[in-house]
Amino acid sequence: MTTETAQTLDRGLRLLTLVADTPGGLTVTEAATALGIGRAVVYRLVTTLAGHGLVRRDTEGRIRLGLAVVQLARRAQPLLAETAIPALRRLAEDLGATAHLTVADAGEALALAVVEPTWTAFHVAYRTGTRHPLDRGAAGLAILAGRSGGDPYVASSGELQHGAHGVAAPLPADSGIEASVGVVSLTELDATTVGPRVVTAAAQIAAALH
Repeated sequence: MTTETAQTLDRGLRLLTLVADTPGGLTVTEAATALGIGRAVVYRLVTTLAGHGLVRRDTEGRIRLGLAVVQLARRAQPLLAETAIPALRRLAEDLGATAHLTVADAGEALALAVVEPTWTAFHVAYRTGTRHPLDRGAAGLAILAGRSGGDPYVASSGELQHGAHGVAAPLPADSGIEASVGVVSLTELDATTVGPRVVTAAAQIAAALH
């Protein structure tokens, strides 16, 4: 790879990151100023990235993320699930509750990885691929709390399944992933005890991703 090619790649990745960090999109001028490069360079980068579906120009000409980014994120989900399994297994075995990693997906909470305890007589059967509204259940509420910088963990009872109790915590903001780690049980959970445990697991999973 030539020095010029490497520089172009670096600029393209920096532009893509900048667009991802700017939910309202940005103009070519704003992008050029933020990156310290010329407008003509930004135009060329946008054209190339748009050709791969990674960015798009909206009706006002602002640069926004393209749908191909969503497809890439979906392909990364198995890696995220695999990374989370060890921490989820520790939670499930230590607490005797079903542990799960849940991600925000198309406005819903999606159970990406689930580990059930091996030693309990009864536990909640929570399946991978289960979806529910973000504003119901500890897993979704924790994701929303992560967006707003709210409580470090949240608890819920009977919102998704009668008699089920959940506690969940969002992945740290610097993980770059909208997700939560939690447990759900058929017996009431002491949130003051379980809460710090799921916060620790969320931090462990985030650290394993770096």
